[in-house]
Amino acid sequence: MLSTKHGTTDTQMQDDEIHKRSDRLQIMLTQEEVQALDNWRFEARMPSQSAAVRELLRRGLEAEGYFSRAEGTNASGSFGVLKNKE
Repeated sequence: MLSTKHGTTDTQMQDDEIHKRSDRLQIMLTQEEVQALDNWRFEARMPSQSAAVRELLRRGLEAEGYFSRAEGTNASGSFGVLKNKE
């Protein structure tokens, strides 16, 4: 396993390629919804609005019995709706 100049291994890079997001979902929010999202995002220390939305979506789906909770990381790409299978 070789390490790249950015500190990731070849295996990690292959996993990232497999799990790249290819679909875009656009939603319209009120100012109050955006403010609530941003307040939660900053309190939860999420790296981006997209990461916050994905995490909240995951939590909602988990509450309904669909998926398990997100692992804590700092990279936006780490916050996906479906957990990566290892």
